[in-house]
Amino acid sequence: MAITIEQKPLYKTLAVGQDIIFTVKDDVIVANNFNVKFVAKVYVDESSSNLYNTTPIAVLKTTPNNSGVGIFSLQPVLENFVKPDNKGTDFGNTSTYKTVSYSDATPHPIHLIDKFATSNNVAKYFMVEFFLEYSTTQTGVVTIDTTNFKLSDFFLFYNGYLQYNDILNQTGADYGYQLDDYNYVMNDTDAKFLSNAPTTQYARLTDYGTLPFFNFLSTVDYSFQTGTDDATDFRVSYFNIKLYNSSNSLLANITNFANWTNGAFTNANNSARTRINYLGAFPANLDGWSTSWDAHKANTSYYTIQAFDDDNNAISQLYTINIITDDCKGFEGIRLTWLNPHGTWDYYTFTKKSVRSLSTNRTSYTQLDGTWNESTYMIDGFKGGKKNFRVNSKEMIRINTDYLVDEDAVWFEDLINSPEVYMLNGYSSSDTSGMVNKYVEPVTVTTSSYTRKTKANDKLIQYTFELEKTKNKRIQSA
Repeated sequence: MAITIEQKPLYKTLAVGQDIIFTVKDDVIVANNFNVKFVAKVYVDESSSNLYNTTPIAVLKTTPNNSGVGIFSLQPVLENFVKPDNKGTDFGNTSTYKTVSYSDATPHPIHLIDKFATSNNVAKYFMVEFFLEYSTTQTGVVTIDTTNFKLSDFFLFYNGYLQYNDILNQTGADYGYQLDDYNYVMNDTDAKFLSNAPTTQYARLTDYGTLPFFNFLSTVDYSFQTGTDDATDFRVSYFNIKLYNSSNSLLANITNFANWTNGAFTNANNSARTRINYLGAFPANLDGWSTSWDAHKANTSYYTIQAFDDDNNAISQLYTINIITDDCKGFEGIRLTWLNPHGTWDYYTFTKKSVRSLSTNRTSYTQLDGTWNESTYMIDGFKGGKKNFRVNSKEMIRINTDYLVDEDAVWFEDLINSPEVYMLNGYSSSDTSGMVNKYVEPVTVTTSSYTRKTKANDKLIQYTFELEKTKNKRIQSA
């Protein structure tokens, strides 16, 4: 009898932040040999075609349990190989910022892309090769039996996580999260982007942001399918963007093709970097490359976005981006972006009252009067007394939302729980300076508690968050 895989993830596309369990057995070897251990060689790569040719990233061993099987949990290992995408990409035909291609000399944050970007770090492939090691006598030499092995399928894993109350499907001993049932795969008009954000969002004309989505998924290789059965390729072919004025009259119709020319991919391929894509979807992303947007943005009250496959079938819900006009009270708008549970980015512009303050910590010393190391003693009025050797100051910001709906209140739980939050500064066409330290500022949310509000309980829903900029303000050293 050969080694067999008794349990594995049910679906071949999965978030890394969940239990990723394999169970293997070989009753004959376990029963008739000594010092038996099951061995798992774990392979990780960004290419599914090159996966088995790489060096294993880990070799795991476990002894048979009381049922004679070996159980491996891969989540602690795999989570080290994916991380958020913070920058644009030079993969394929590169992403662009104001039509300038990404490179080491001309980088840009992922949030600022013009049309599309593939991913850099958020998704990878893995597979596992199982062996047994044992000795034929109690004191014999333990060796790995390379003639008896089992290779798993390859799996696509991405930098998301599941909560313990997320519902899993089970078939036999295998279980997993059905991404398509929860509409995270674009193949019908119930589908949504890889985000928990509501389908109606708000942004200023200067606001950047992306909308992420799975691409090139097929049922055979990934358990889920991008596009409808009528499509030629399993991919998102294009996004239709319609601009409307305040009277709901159509101003322009923009077709943004998700292809090689625009920073995505056109043909099926083996790279995990093409399985999660980003659409530059907010007003500032459209500036410069869309002549229709440039011509009509001054009169645009809102616009809609919807995905289509190559058979022109709508494969996503209709998203609406409402343009935020200046607040009559002149409040400063603060836009946040945060890492969401799917390993991609969400955005919200806080338009109501915000208060900035400084928290300062001083280190002081007492300076001697005059000069003590020269030919004569000189009295200098600026010397002596208590001095500040170092001043560390951090900026604190209290921000407030506008009035929200119930689904926004649920969505903001992702913000309060996110490990990465940034302030995303707006674009100005008159500003020709560089972008380093300009657009993306790291902050932490210091608000320690969050109460989910509902209209039934609270009537009007509004939230206040407290932020702290993570970098100290610099001063001179005394």
